Amino acid sequence: MPGPWMTGNMTSRLGSPTRSLLNPAVSVSLLSCFLPTTRIMTQARTKVLLTGATGYIGGTILDRFLKRPDVDAFEWTVIVRDPKKAEIFRTFHVNVVEGSHADAQLMEKLASEADAVIAAADCDDLVAAKATLAGLKKKFEATGVAPIFINTSGTGVIAEVASKGLVASDLVYDDSDAAQMATIPETNIHRNVDLAITDADAEGYIKSYIILPSTIYGVADTRFTRARIQNPHSIQIPGLIRASLDRGRAGMVGEGKNFWPNVHIHELGDLYSLLWDGIAGDPTLGHGRAGYFFGASGEHSLYQVGKAIGEAMVALGKTDNAEPTTFTKEELDKYMQGSTYMGSNSRCRATHSHSLGWKPTKSTNDMLASIPPEVETLSK
Repeated sequence: MPGPWMTGNMTSRLGSPTRSLLNPAVSVSLLSCFLPTTRIMTQARTKVLLTGATGYIGGTILDRFLKRPDVDAFEWTVIVRDPKKAEIFRTFHVNVVEGSHADAQLMEKLASEADAVIAAADCDDLVAAKATLAGLKKKFEATGVAPIFINTSGTGVIAEVASKGLVASDLVYDDSDAAQMATIPETNIHRNVDLAITDADAEGYIKSYIILPSTIYGVADTRFTRARIQNPHSIQIPGLIRASLDRGRAGMVGEGKNFWPNVHIHELGDLYSLLWDGIAGDPTLGHGRAGYFFGASGEHSLYQVGKAIGEAMVALGKTDNAEPTTFTKEELDKYMQGSTYMGSNSRCRATHSHSLGWKPTKSTNDMLASIPPEVETLSK
């Protein structure tokens, strides 16, 4: 488990820009913005705004942070639409604002009051991202300290959509290679939001860090899923399972030769916590255009996923052949809005993430083993 942000001689671990903040003339609120563990001396807490708390990723992030030994160093604010869920969230000692991250005025206001924002809602909502940035800019202008913005993107941003399941690409992105990451086409999915955030970092009024989860799997087991206020399931693989069950045969785009990375939901939650530690403990940690972190621990082909679904369907008596077949054009229209996106290639190395001490242990075999229980659940 990651420990507190700092121990021992605090000033010996700081870069010169941070040491300058220790001038007594600097207010406690500014100091606590940059150094959350100054609560040891001042009892100030870092104010963190989290979006997507009822979602698969966001709820898992919050649950992971609430397990940290320095849990009292944080003051959390979450945005929840459902009043009933909001009431339950309050029992977990977090501040709850009833509303939506799609409300630009609300997002700007809440971001302007936060020391850090962790966005885990809609990674394609440019309006919400710009509102968040506007609020964080106000925070910077009021304090002179750049607040932290941890955004959740996705490895879809590096997807080669022309593959259509027919080929395995040899293009592999490395999150520690800022020059290579800068070559990602501006027209790719998620990219417009990512660029707005890194541009803001370049302007100097935020420090941005972007985590890019891959194909996430596993049922989230958190205090929030147990309270039935968080979605416990992923989207990608369950969507493919539903389509396969409906057509009576496991399906794939093209020949399923394309590759995607994968990660277990709880190991992804660990990455957010370790990134938080890295931001405080390593003043040289890359941010902005050098601040990408892939959430990926294994790699699979779409054929492998289709075959695992097919085998589970055979075991349940839902089909007599485990071999996946190609979705027809009509089926793509029915199940995937006509898109061949699931046949794209998205390949990466999480070198930057590993440099934080992130050591995921689950593999593609674990991902494939998670499919039969999902098929059984969704077949009922």
